[in-house]
Amino acid sequence: MAVIRVGLVGLGEVAQSIHLPVLSDQRDRWLISGVYDVSASLVALCRSEYPTAAAFDSAEALINSPDIDAVFILSSDDTHSRFVRAAIQANKHVLLEKPACLTVREIDELLALTPNYAKTIFVGYMRRYAPAYLAAIEELPDFADITHVRIFDLISEGRHFLKKSQNVLYPQDIEPDLLARGAREREALIREVVGIDAPADLVRAYRGLTALSSHHISAMRGLLGEPARVLAAHRTNGGANTSVTFDYGHFAACYDAVVDDLGLFDAMIEVRSNTKRVRIFYATPYIRSLPPQLEVTEAGVGGPVTRTYGPLYGDAFSNELESFHRHIMDGTKPLTDLADSRRDLALMAEIIDRMKQTTGIMR
Repeated sequence: MAVIRVGLVGLGEVAQSIHLPVLSDQRDRWLISGVYDVSASLVALCRSEYPTAAAFDSAEALINSPDIDAVFILSSDDTHSRFVRAAIQANKHVLLEKPACLTVREIDELLALTPNYAKTIFVGYMRRYAPAYLAAIEELPDFADITHVRIFDLISEGRHFLKKSQNVLYPQDIEPDLLARGAREREALIREVVGIDAPADLVRAYRGLTALSSHHISAMRGLLGEPARVLAAHRTNGGANTSVTFDYGHFAACYDAVVDDLGLFDAMIEVRSNTKRVRIFYATPYIRSLPPQLEVTEAGVGGPVTRTYGPLYGDAFSNELESFHRHIMDGTKPLTDLADSRRDLALMAEIIDRMKQTTGIMR
């Protein structure tokens, strides 16, 4: 099996807790060959733990290095488009953490560069690679028989779980001017979608859509296909909570997102027909040993009969990287590529437009 030399741009929470350990586990597929971050302390930490990794002075130097075959872009969302563009120009394979970009415009500019691109560009929607999700695809009712879909993310942020389970370094040595510039660039991109004069709660709602909610929007599309439209969309609690109803013709898919500090992770997709219910339960991804579960309930002569799959100990991130490696080797196209991510961002923009129509209601 060919070993791919990997360079990581961005060494924050996800890189430390997920990508670096998985790459190390899959040492028959990957070699951690280079790292870059704006924090010198993060670079020093990662080099001490992964001695095969060379330190680079800039993201562009890492991307253009002949010693790097695949670039993992794990940096802040506002940098994604710039670094993907550089990786395309350097003819590298790319794993891009979600969201691929913050605007449809950025995606379209990248797609214009890649109509015949021979290398793999893979967007990291790990929930679509969870064993329970893959098993659920085989258990779904026929599309014509679906009567209702319920999806929710009622969760707390990753730090609630990481601080109890891992020793993640949150650096204090990043230049304030650099942080401020990144915040301005991110704000400008978000306001391309929400509007230059949009209220703060709408800005927060869009940030939530591109972050947490992007996982389940992508997973919903992977299971059900494209919705006809967004029927309704509301934001509450200053934009931290979102409720969206998607129109699938003969049924609706109802999505709720709530982010709080309770320290719980409660994420689920439920698909129902008149006689069958399929449920995917997700655990926090920050603790890789927690398995997702699949539950299938069907009407029986004596009443409902439930089958539970699992616990399914296969790790979604490990599956994701195995799939990325396979696409590199086979030259095949991933399900979660730039074109697929464009559909997510277009739906998010439609959600924002629907929220604007209900401004002043349930805010």
